[in-house]
Amino acid sequence: MATDWTTGPGTDLRVLRNEDWDPWYDNLLRAFGGVVETAEERALWRALSEPDRFIGAWDGGVVVGTAGAFSFRMTVPGGAVVPTAGITAVSVAATHRRRGVLTSMMRRQLDDIRGWGEPLAVLTASEPAIYGRFGYAAATYEVSAEIDTARVSLSVPAGTGDVRLRYADPAGVLDACEAVYARTVARRPGMLARHRSGWERLGLLDAEGGRDGASALQCVVAERDGAVVGYARFRTRPGWGVSGHDGTVVLTELAGLDPAAEAALWRFLFGIDLMTTLQVRGRPVDEAWQYRVSDIRRCLPRLRDALHLRLVDVGTALAARAYQAPVDVVVDVEDAFCPWNEGRWRLSGDPKGASCERTRDTPDLSLSVRELGAAYLGGVSLASLAAAGRVQELRQGALAEAAVGFGSASAPWLPHGF
Repeated sequence: MATDWTTGPGTDLRVLRNEDWDPWYDNLLRAFGGVVETAEERALWRALSEPDRFIGAWDGGVVVGTAGAFSFRMTVPGGAVVPTAGITAVSVAATHRRRGVLTSMMRRQLDDIRGWGEPLAVLTASEPAIYGRFGYAAATYEVSAEIDTARVSLSVPAGTGDVRLRYADPAGVLDACEAVYARTVARRPGMLARHRSGWERLGLLDAEGGRDGASALQCVVAERDGAVVGYARFRTRPGWGVSGHDGTVVLTELAGLDPAAEAALWRFLFGIDLMTTLQVRGRPVDEAWQYRVSDIRRCLPRLRDALHLRLVDVGTALAARAYQAPVDVVVDVEDAFCPWNEGRWRLSGDPKGASCERTRDTPDLSLSVRELGAAYLGGVSLASLAAAGRVQELRQGALAEAAVGFGSASAPWLPHGF
């Protein structure tokens, strides 16, 4: 891997050295509004950083651009866990905008990721409009809600009464909670296997300045026959209105191994004394609680984009996932930023697996790498993209075949940021 690239007159791009990290990180914080982080948070992000995968743009001795790529493994439709680059910490100093710094970093990253043999790249976008020109598209969405628990009731499935709940110290039950999380990773496309030490600590960060008036982090675990089968991490924010108590429960993380365990945790959150609102952020769009509530309107659900995805190697990426119905199509792919992906590919797949190879056969569909990225995890329909004018059907029936095949029984979901 090269260590120095030119980004423009007087500016160079290089992999971080040990002494670079603090000024690099300071520049990143300034670019994101000067957010103040605790020493614990700073230390954790430094420990999670992979130096040979993080780069900076330098103008003389000053950092003017930052970017990194975590080495993740992400679930794709069919349950396979695929090497994936998690793009993070992308910033350009306000003094150096529109000089090609960002384009140079994106170019360098994608070349490196291809060299590392990772067929996918993903990111969360502070400004989604930026990344489309580099081939990224929103591939997962998430639901947030403000649930009026004083007026909304929750039904639960059979077996919920067999689940025992208990309060626990969040750090003390970390290993048991991580074991639950690990068993849920294969359930949904987009979930990240926390295969490197340190990521499990992300959910325990609890700076007082970030609580917005709420309590310290709390944890309840769900058990059956003495084994932990689920957990919820949350905070409580007391409040008193005209008619009395008016507190809020702020959910930060919840996972369960089965519907009864999940339902027991949701029922608990709905019923905490003196609390009348449950604040939910970044949950799966098809999560079961939405179909168990008595009044979805009083939950005020809101939808937004979450994970943006790019195919770095079209052939390898499309062959890595399964397809929920048989599909055999030739796709003509446009990818100006990564021209090695351009051209015709024959995709043949079914629920058992797939192959994707170069071909000279007549194309059935025409689209850019962005549309493939949007549809890849099964959360965005190729048919919807075609209706928006972003996919062209060249053989009658090919669109319906591909749209069904690319789907997913469970909505894709990003469980945490990076």
